[in-house]
Amino acid sequence: MRLTYENYIKMGYLEIVAIVFLCMNVVFSVFTLHYPIFMLIGLFGCKKFPHTADKKRYAIVIGARNEEKVITHLIDSVFSSNYPKEKIAVFVVAHNCTDKTAEVSRAHGAIVYEYDNPAENTVGYAYKYLFDMINRDHKGEFDGFFVINADNVLTPDYIDRMNDAFVYYDGKRVVTSYRNSGNIADNFISCMYGMYFVSACRFEARGRTVCDCSTRVSGTGYVMPASTVENGWEYVTLTEDWEFTADRVCRGQKIMHCDEAEFFDEQPTTVPVMMRQRLRWARGHTLVFLTRFRKLVRSFFKRKKRGGNDNKFSIYDTAVSIMPLGAIGVGLWIAQTALIALCPIFGYDAARVWAVYGMISAILFGAAYLLTFMSGMLLVIIERKRLLKVPFGKKFAALLLFPFFLLINVVLDVASLFAKKLSWKTIPHNGQSIK
Repeated sequence: MRLTYENYIKMGYLEIVAIVFLCMNVVFSVFTLHYPIFMLIGLFGCKKFPHTADKKRYAIVIGARNEEKVITHLIDSVFSSNYPKEKIAVFVVAHNCTDKTAEVSRAHGAIVYEYDNPAENTVGYAYKYLFDMINRDHKGEFDGFFVINADNVLTPDYIDRMNDAFVYYDGKRVVTSYRNSGNIADNFISCMYGMYFVSACRFEARGRTVCDCSTRVSGTGYVMPASTVENGWEYVTLTEDWEFTADRVCRGQKIMHCDEAEFFDEQPTTVPVMMRQRLRWARGHTLVFLTRFRKLVRSFFKRKKRGGNDNKFSIYDTAVSIMPLGAIGVGLWIAQTALIALCPIFGYDAARVWAVYGMISAILFGAAYLLTFMSGMLLVIIERKRLLKVPFGKKFAALLLFPFFLLINVVLDVASLFAKKLSWKTIPHNGQSIK
């Protein structure tokens, strides 16, 4: 090409496009650069907590709506655990129930409060009501509160191992646990769910705990100091776990992970239920970003002597985690596409540019798919002793589809920006697959 002024302008435009693409992707990647570091640390390291004879008194808090088929399995697993029975109590809030959740829970030894308000139908409102009742009727009786889902089942040493970690941190930190799936072998959907939550424990929570950096609460399966709710429960959005996490970190309270404490839950097995649940998660995640991101940023830059805390990296990590990265990624893709679409104005063959762009995108997608597939396979291998046995066909199908299971988050992040009328709906459980 002859280096005329017109050709120089053309070359300059392509260079600008390339630089813009590079800067967009580099900035986007730098935010999450610590993720693979924590993943590697969690792959090889794990925080162990010494056993203690100091047995704290705990309340097991359960929010339940129409869970008569499964809740007795949970209550029975609590009372049949190795932990001293006089040190534990089970509280159930039966909210907006139309079945016998309250009756069967009482019959199995739980203290039950019933709460009916169709306008307040998230589990966060149920917790808010329950903690108000506990503070009214049982204030000061407990050192900590476990938050557990009605479809969960605890292993016999679960409370013991969580108590070890709780005491290790002087009862001042929130402690999460190992979330396993009791129906992982039902089909490839439940298998992917099981892999997803186990990977969160192994590749996210373990590494952060080893580094004394706050992890996050994922659903339930955690214990918190009684002081956390001495003034009641504040978190009532579609994803109260993310809201709780962001708020705790802002207030300087770290969330740790106890890998030895294991519980089982029941995962969806159909595509409609999966999509409904995950769209709700995505919308709740977006709402938490809109309501908590600014607070996290202010907390990060606040000096300690002016009320800031020394939990800076945990604040940064949480701020990045609540960002709708999928929606941001789509926005960057649209920006890149728009820049390419302008190529004909500068005399370039758009088809050739699109071909190059498509080839690069295909290579990057293939690499991402392969890495995700391999990480899933690695997870199945290293966690084989804890994961329930899954037939080879279901396991292989789940591994092949697992990258797409994660990729759905991108689509749902975008959809959540427009899904403004979502409400919490019961996830059907039958309890037959829980071990």
